[in-house]
Amino acid sequence: MIRRSTARLRLSFMVLLAVAITGCANQDMRDLKQYVKEVKARKQGRIAPLPEIKQIETFVYHPDDRRSPFAPADRGEEETEQSSTTGISPEPDRRKEELENYALDSMRMVGTLEQADTMWALIRTKDKTIYRVKAGNYMGKNHGQITQITESKAELTEIVPDGRGGYRERQASLALKE
Repeated sequence: MIRRSTARLRLSFMVLLAVAITGCANQDMRDLKQYVKEVKARKQGRIAPLPEIKQIETFVYHPDDRRSPFAPADRGEEETEQSSTTGISPEPDRRKEELENYALDSMRMVGTLEQADTMWALIRTKDKTIYRVKAGNYMGKNHGQITQITESKAELTEIVPDGRGGYRERQASLALKE
C-alpha cells in the first residue's frame, strides 16, 4: 500500500513537472522586446559636472621665539605647589551612589517633593528610572555633591581634575524641565 502511494506521488510529480515545462515553451517575447526598444529610445540624462575645488591658502608657522604648540607648557614652581596644596580631592573610600554611574548631562530633573521640611529632587536617568535625591547626595561622574535644591533646580559642586595633578571645585546644576 505504501509503495502504491509512493508510485502515485512520483507519477503526480512527473505530470506536474511536464505541465510546468510546457508552460515555458512559449517563445513569443514580443512584449519584452518592445519594452527594451522603448527604454533604449528614451532621451539620455545629463550628469552635472563636478563642482570646482577651491584651493585653500596654506599657512606656514614660523616659531621665532615662541614655544612649540605641541610641547607641554612650562609652569612655575609656585603654580604647581598652589594646585597641589588646595586640599581638594575626591574621597576614594566613599561608597558610590547609584546616580554616580550616569553622566550629569544624561540626567534630567523632572520635579521636586517636600517631606518633613526636606526638599527632594526627582531625577530621571537615560533609562527612564526616576530617583529621589536630597542635599548631600552624590550624582554624576565628577564626584558631584548636591548642595541645594530649589523648586526649579538642583545645584551641585563637582570635583574635577585641574590638569596639573590636582583637583578643583566646579559648580553645576540640573534645571527643572517642563
